[in-house]
Amino acid sequence: MTIDQKTYGELQEIAGRYPEARSGLLPMLHLVQSASGQVTAEGIRACAEILDISEAEVSGVATFYTMYKRRPVGDYHVGVCTNTLCAVMGGDLIFERLKSHLDVGNDETTEDGKITLEHIECNAACDYAPVMMVNWEFMDNQTPESAVSTVDDLRAGKEVHSTRGPKLVTWREAERVLAGFNDGLADEGPAAGPASLVGLKIAREKSWTAPVSTSSTTGSEGSTNAVADTKVEAVEQADTARAESETVEETND
Repeated sequence: MTIDQKTYGELQEIAGRYPEARSGLLPMLHLVQSASGQVTAEGIRACAEILDISEAEVSGVATFYTMYKRRPVGDYHVGVCTNTLCAVMGGDLIFERLKSHLDVGNDETTEDGKITLEHIECNAACDYAPVMMVNWEFMDNQTPESAVSTVDDLRAGKEVHSTRGPKLVTWREAERVLAGFNDGLADEGPAAGPASLVGLKIAREKSWTAPVSTSSTTGSEGSTNAVADTKVEAVEQADTARAESETVEETND
Protein backbone atom coordinates (compact mmCIF):
# COMPACT_ATOMS: atom_id res chain seq x y z
CA MET A 1 0.00 0.00 0.00
CA THR A 2 1.47 3.32 -1.07
CA ILE A 3 1.79 6.29 1.25
CA ASP A 4 -0.48 9.04 -0.08
CA GLN A 5 0.54 12.68 -0.22
CA LYS A 6 -1.48 13.66 2.87
CA THR A 7 0.19 10.99 5.00
CA TYR A 8 3.61 11.85 3.61
CA GLY A 9 3.04 15.49 4.56
CA GLU A 10 2.00 14.47 8.08
CA LEU A 11 5.12 12.31 8.40
CA GLN A 12 7.16 15.40 7.53
CA GLU A 13 5.17 17.38 10.10
CA ILE A 14 6.04 14.85 12.82
CA ALA A 15 9.74 14.92 11.91
CA GLY A 16 9.66 18.71 12.12
CA ARG A 17 8.54 18.63 15.76
CA TYR A 18 11.97 17.49 16.96
CA PRO A 19 15.37 19.20 17.12
CA GLU A 20 16.78 15.93 15.78
CA ALA A 21 14.34 14.77 13.11
CA ARG A 22 15.05 11.06 13.61
CA SER A 23 13.62 11.37 17.14
CA GLY A 24 10.24 11.41 15.41
CA LEU A 25 10.58 7.87 14.07
CA LEU A 26 8.40 6.17 16.68
CA PRO A 27 5.33 8.40 16.16
CA MET A 28 5.98 8.31 12.41
CA LEU A 29 5.68 4.53 12.45
CA HIS A 30 2.41 4.82 14.36
CA LEU A 31 1.14 7.14 11.63
CA VAL A 32 2.15 4.61 8.98
CA GLN A 33 0.08 2.02 10.84
CA SER A 34 -2.84 4.43 11.05
CA ALA A 35 -2.77 4.93 7.29
CA SER A 36 -1.87 1.41 6.16
CA GLY A 37 -3.05 -0.85 8.97
CA GLN A 38 0.51 -2.12 9.49
CA VAL A 39 4.11 -1.09 8.97
CA THR A 40 4.60 -1.50 5.23
CA ALA A 41 7.69 -1.47 3.04
CA GLU A 42 6.42 1.78 1.53
CA GLY A 43 6.00 3.28 4.99
CA ILE A 44 9.52 2.28 5.96
CA ARG A 45 10.85 3.80 2.74
CA ALA A 46 8.99 7.08 3.35
CA CYS A 47 10.27 7.36 6.94
CA ALA A 48 13.85 6.66 5.83
CA GLU A 49 13.62 9.25 3.06
CA ILE A 50 12.22 11.98 5.30
CA LEU A 51 14.70 11.30 8.11
CA ASP A 52 17.65 10.75 5.79
CA ILE A 53 18.51 7.40 7.36
CA SER A 54 18.65 3.91 5.90
CA GLU A 55 15.63 1.65 5.48
CA ALA A 56 17.52 -0.92 7.56
CA GLU A 57 17.61 1.52 10.49
CA VAL A 58 13.86 2.09 10.24
CA SER A 59 13.24 -1.65 9.93
CA GLY A 60 15.38 -2.29 12.99
CA VAL A 61 13.14 -0.05 15.08
CA ALA A 62 9.91 -1.41 13.57
CA THR A 63 10.89 -4.99 14.38
CA PHE A 64 12.20 -4.23 17.86
CA TYR A 65 8.98 -2.86 19.39
CA THR A 66 5.97 -5.18 19.58
CA MET A 67 3.48 -2.33 19.07
CA TYR A 68 4.57 -2.16 15.43
CA LYS A 69 2.91 -4.82 13.30
CA ARG A 70 4.16 -6.30 10.05
CA ARG A 71 0.83 -7.82 9.11
CA PRO A 72 -2.69 -6.33 9.12
CA VAL A 73 -4.37 -5.73 12.49
CA GLY A 74 -8.13 -5.95 12.97
CA ASP A 75 -10.37 -3.03 13.80
CA TYR A 76 -9.74 -3.74 17.49
CA HIS A 77 -6.49 -5.03 18.95
CA VAL A 78 -7.39 -6.96 22.11
CA GLY A 79 -4.42 -7.55 24.40
CA VAL A 80 -4.79 -9.80 27.42
CA CYS A 81 -2.16 -9.46 30.13
CA THR A 82 -0.76 -12.87 31.00
CA ASN A 83 2.06 -11.63 33.21
CA THR A 84 2.35 -13.05 36.73
CA LEU A 85 -0.31 -11.21 38.74
CA CYS A 86 -2.90 -11.00 35.96
CA ALA A 87 -2.28 -14.67 35.13
CA VAL A 88 -2.83 -15.71 38.76
CA MET A 89 -5.99 -13.58 38.92
CA GLY A 90 -7.45 -15.16 35.79
CA GLY A 91 -5.64 -13.67 32.80
CA ASP A 92 -4.64 -17.06 31.41
CA LEU A 93 -8.24 -18.27 31.58
CA ILE A 94 -9.48 -15.10 29.87
CA PHE A 95 -6.95 -15.53 27.06
CA GLU A 96 -7.86 -19.18 26.53
CA ARG A 97 -11.57 -18.37 26.54
CA LEU A 98 -11.12 -15.64 23.94
CA LYS A 99 -8.99 -17.86 21.72
CA SER A 100 -11.73 -20.47 21.76
CA HIS A 101 -14.58 -17.97 21.38
CA LEU A 102 -12.94 -16.07 18.51
CA ASP A 103 -11.39 -19.19 16.94
CA VAL A 104 -7.96 -17.57 16.65
CA GLY A 105 -4.51 -18.11 18.11
CA ASN A 106 -2.09 -15.61 19.57
CA ASP A 107 -1.48 -12.58 17.33
CA GLU A 108 -4.16 -13.73 14.88
CA THR A 109 -7.18 -11.88 13.48
CA THR A 110 -10.76 -13.08 13.18
CA GLU A 111 -12.06 -13.89 9.70
CA ASP A 112 -14.29 -10.79 9.72
CA GLY A 113 -11.23 -8.59 10.33
CA LYS A 114 -12.72 -7.16 13.52
CA ILE A 115 -10.54 -8.52 16.34
CA THR A 116 -6.83 -9.23 16.64
CA LEU A 117 -6.03 -11.16 19.82
CA GLU A 118 -2.64 -11.06 21.52
CA HIS A 119 -1.26 -11.94 24.93
CA ILE A 120 0.82 -9.05 26.16
CA GLU A 121 3.21 -8.20 28.96
CA CYS A 122 2.45 -6.13 32.05
CA ASN A 123 0.12 -3.17 31.48
CA ALA A 124 1.26 -1.47 34.71
CA ALA A 125 -2.28 -1.80 36.07
CA CYS A 126 -1.76 -4.60 38.60
CA ASP A 127 -4.21 -3.04 41.06
CA TYR A 128 -6.97 -3.84 38.55
CA ALA A 129 -5.88 -7.37 37.62
CA PRO A 130 -6.79 -9.19 35.50
CA VAL A 131 -6.51 -6.48 32.86
CA MET A 132 -7.31 -6.51 29.15
CA MET A 133 -6.57 -3.66 26.76
CA VAL A 134 -8.47 -2.73 23.62
CA ASN A 135 -6.40 -0.53 21.31
CA TRP A 136 -4.28 0.32 24.39
CA GLU A 137 -7.24 1.48 26.52
CA PHE A 138 -7.78 -0.24 29.87
CA MET A 139 -10.51 -2.79 30.54
CA ASP A 140 -10.10 -3.49 34.27
CA ASN A 141 -11.12 -6.35 36.56
CA GLN A 142 -12.03 -8.65 33.71
CA THR A 143 -13.59 -12.09 33.78
CA PRO A 144 -13.89 -14.58 30.90
CA GLU A 145 -17.54 -13.58 30.59
CA SER A 146 -16.92 -9.82 30.54
CA ALA A 147 -14.10 -10.24 28.02
CA VAL A 148 -16.30 -12.27 25.69
CA SER A 149 -19.10 -9.72 26.06
CA THR A 150 -16.70 -6.90 25.16
CA VAL A 151 -15.43 -8.51 21.96
CA ASP A 152 -18.96 -9.47 20.95
CA ASP A 153 -20.13 -5.88 21.38
CA LEU A 154 -17.18 -4.59 19.37
CA ARG A 155 -17.89 -7.04 16.54
CA ALA A 156 -21.54 -5.99 16.58
CA GLY A 157 -20.60 -2.32 16.19
CA LYS A 158 -21.83 -1.26 19.63
CA GLU A 159 -20.21 1.66 21.46
CA VAL A 160 -17.90 0.37 24.18
CA HIS A 161 -16.13 2.47 26.79
CA SER A 162 -12.87 1.83 28.58
CA THR A 163 -13.22 1.36 32.33
CA ARG A 164 -10.78 4.25 32.91
CA GLY A 165 -10.79 6.12 29.67
CA PRO A 166 -12.80 7.21 26.63
CA LYS A 167 -15.03 5.32 24.24
CA LEU A 168 -13.07 2.82 22.21
CA VAL A 169 -12.04 3.92 18.74
CA THR A 170 -10.68 1.71 15.97
CA TRP A 171 -7.09 0.56 15.97
CA ARG A 172 -6.18 2.88 13.11
CA GLU A 173 -7.75 5.84 14.92
CA ALA A 174 -5.85 4.95 18.10
CA GLU A 175 -2.60 4.71 16.11
CA ARG A 176 -3.17 8.24 14.83
CA VAL A 177 -3.40 9.46 18.43
CA LEU A 178 -0.12 7.70 19.25
CA ALA A 179 1.37 9.57 16.30
CA GLY A 180 0.53 12.79 18.13
CA PHE A 181 -2.74 13.88 16.51
CA ASN A 182 -5.43 14.82 19.03
CA ASP A 183 -8.81 13.07 18.76
CA GLY A 184 -10.46 15.22 21.43
CA LEU A 185 -11.05 12.30 23.80
CA ALA A 186 -8.15 12.85 26.21
CA ASP A 187 -10.34 14.15 29.04
CA GLU A 188 -12.90 11.31 28.93
CA GLY A 189 -12.78 9.04 31.95
CA PRO A 190 -10.93 9.42 35.27
CA ALA A 191 -7.18 10.00 35.36
CA ALA A 192 -6.89 7.50 38.21
CA GLY A 193 -9.33 5.05 39.73
CA PRO A 194 -10.01 4.47 43.46
CA ALA A 195 -7.68 1.45 43.70
CA SER A 196 -4.74 3.52 42.46
CA LEU A 197 -5.39 6.18 45.09
CA VAL A 198 -5.61 3.92 48.16
CA GLY A 199 -1.99 4.57 49.11
CA LEU A 200 -2.48 8.33 48.86
CA LYS A 201 -5.60 8.12 51.04
CA ILE A 202 -3.80 6.11 53.74
CA ALA A 203 -0.83 8.49 53.68
CA ARG A 204 -3.11 11.47 54.25
CA GLU A 205 -5.02 9.74 57.04
CA LYS A 206 -1.74 8.97 58.81
CA SER A 207 -0.13 12.31 57.92
CA TRP A 208 2.70 10.58 56.09
CA THR A 209 4.82 12.85 53.93
CA ALA A 210 7.84 12.46 51.70
CA PRO A 211 11.21 12.91 53.43
CA VAL A 212 12.47 16.48 53.46
CA SER A 213 15.73 16.99 51.62
CA THR A 214 18.70 17.60 53.90
CA SER A 215 20.41 19.64 51.19
CA SER A 216 21.17 23.20 52.18
CA THR A 217 20.82 24.32 48.58
CA THR A 218 18.50 27.29 48.23
CA GLY A 219 17.54 29.74 45.55
CA SER A 220 16.22 28.71 42.17
CA GLU A 221 16.39 24.97 42.92
CA GLY A 222 14.29 25.42 46.06
CA SER A 223 11.79 27.50 44.15
CA THR A 224 11.58 24.90 41.40
CA ASN A 225 10.97 22.12 43.95
CA ALA A 226 8.24 24.15 45.63
CA VAL A 227 6.48 24.73 42.32
CA ALA A 228 6.80 21.03 41.46
CA ASP A 229 5.34 20.02 44.86
CA THR A 230 2.41 22.39 44.32
CA LYS A 231 1.70 20.91 40.90
CA VAL A 232 1.87 17.34 42.21
CA GLU A 233 -0.53 18.19 45.04
CA ALA A 234 -2.94 19.81 42.58
CA VAL A 235 -2.92 16.72 40.36
CA GLU A 236 -3.44 14.44 43.36
CA GLN A 237 -6.38 16.52 44.57
CA ALA A 238 -7.96 16.53 41.12
CA ASP A 239 -7.56 12.76 40.75
CA THR A 240 -8.97 12.15 44.23
CA ALA A 241 -11.98 14.37 43.57
CA ARG A 242 -12.60 12.66 40.26
CA ALA A 243 -12.35 9.18 41.78
CA GLU A 244 -14.68 10.14 44.64
CA SER A 245 -17.18 11.53 42.13
CA GLU A 246 -17.06 8.26 40.18
CA THR A 247 -17.65 6.30 43.39
CA VAL A 248 -20.66 8.46 44.29
CA GLU A 249 -22.14 8.03 40.83
CA GLU A 250 -21.70 4.25 40.99
CA THR A 251 -23.37 4.19 44.43
CA ASN A 252 -26.30 6.27 43.18
CA ASP A 253 -26.73 3.97 40.19
